[in-house]
Amino acid sequence: MVRFSSPNLRSIKREAQRLREMGLEEDKHFTVKMPEGGKKGYVLILKEGLERAAWLSLHGEGERQWLAAEFVEHILRRAEEEGEEVYRKALEVVEEGRASGFLTLKGLEKRVEVGGVEHVVKVIDGGTEFDVGRGGRKLLRIRITAEVGRVRREYAITFGR
Repeated sequence: MVRFSSPNLRSIKREAQRLREMGLEEDKHFTVKMPEGGKKGYVLILKEGLERAAWLSLHGEGERQWLAAEFVEHILRRAEEEGEEVYRKALEVVEEGRASGFLTLKGLEKRVEVGGVEHVVKVIDGGTEFDVGRGGRKLLRIRITAEVGRVRREYAITFGR
């Protein structure tokens, strides 16, 4: 986890907004506690948030990719300042995020035969993503929108241990 704390409400709001602009989701990738009664507030980036930022730094588009790359480099520099053990752990999380793929199936078209009848299967959209299930378990979810014989359906397949 990465924590940014400040008694300044604007600073907390600015950092949370920057994470949203990067493509991270509150309560999934980070949490926010606003400062109250002179006490510090904070933005807490969860492991999943750092992994997602690392993925976005390679696979994001435009401004999101740039913001994510800048954020990941900043986190790695700060981790290095904290010592070798902290840097190694941060780098491990970043590398895991960069390695997690998002497979694009869009545009795939294939003829298949079922029961002696040929059908054309067209994948309209699809991909893979990681999610967190009950109990904090990591899940792999595959989503596919396909058309088979002019009938369009959406499919979601979830894998977990």
